[in-house]
Amino acid sequence: MKKSLFLLFTVLFFTLIGCTDNVPQNHFSETVKVALRDVGNKLMLASNDSTSLILPIIKTGDNLYEISFQNTLSIAPDSLVAFTKQSLNAAKLPKRYIVEVINCENEEVSYSYQITGLTENDIIPCLERKLPNDCYTIKVLFLENETFSIFKNPLFIFLLILVILGRFWWLQKMKKFNKTDTSNNNLPYSKIGHYRFYKDQNKLTKESVEIKLSVKECELMTILSANQNQVVKREVLVKEIWEDNGVFVDRSLDTFISKLRKKFKDDASINIINIHGVGYKLEVN
Repeated sequence: MKKSLFLLFTVLFFTLIGCTDNVPQNHFSETVKVALRDVGNKLMLASNDSTSLILPIIKTGDNLYEISFQNTLSIAPDSLVAFTKQSLNAAKLPKRYIVEVINCENEEVSYSYQITGLTENDIIPCLERKLPNDCYTIKVLFLENETFSIFKNPLFIFLLILVILGRFWWLQKMKKFNKTDTSNNNLPYSKIGHYRFYKDQNKLTKESVEIKLSVKECELMTILSANQNQVVKREVLVKEIWEDNGVFVDRSLDTFISKLRKKFKDDASINIINIHGVGYKLEVN
């Protein structure tokens, strides 16, 4: 069991480590701005501009960010796709997004593409058509909410690990308990309060005291013991004990119940109760 728990904990621990690579929710915008500034810098260097400024990255809507430049530049779509992917992946940002290149003068979309997270579903047209030198802004829309799924939250993953381990431990404990309980069923006696009932030996014992039972007392005790704290109907007792013998005196059952009560007189926690008109219950507190 200990080895199983250790193996399970190890697997879940490394799962947690993998999940902690995601960007913390409260730093999402800051991380996006750093990554997109890196994209802007790479585009400017590719356009042979190492001196002009990248203007502040701004958030213009839900999950929508904008890169703008001090000077004009030319943009090669294949470079834009590659630079954006590199920077966003390095920052461990969502892998589903849409990129649009907007012309500053007419605000028309000069180029756009979509990354879905699955290469075969990505839409990346016109990679070879380089955009001429002009004024551009680049908009990046993340298709995943910046409030990451709870399942990517390290604290949630840690608590989930604890719950799984707790559940595993509980199941193992119950398995052990059931095994013990089954083994107890194989014991030669049944426990009735402080007494031990040996049905095969027609006797009750309490510590060193041994109380003999008649055959009918033992048969009656067997049924009542198997149904402790439950009502056993009178007709069931009669059928099980007397029917096969073909002889039954109406008061016989009551007589044997009375005899059994006397045998438990030294234990106040045990009582055989008459449920009027229904049957009897061996009550063990």
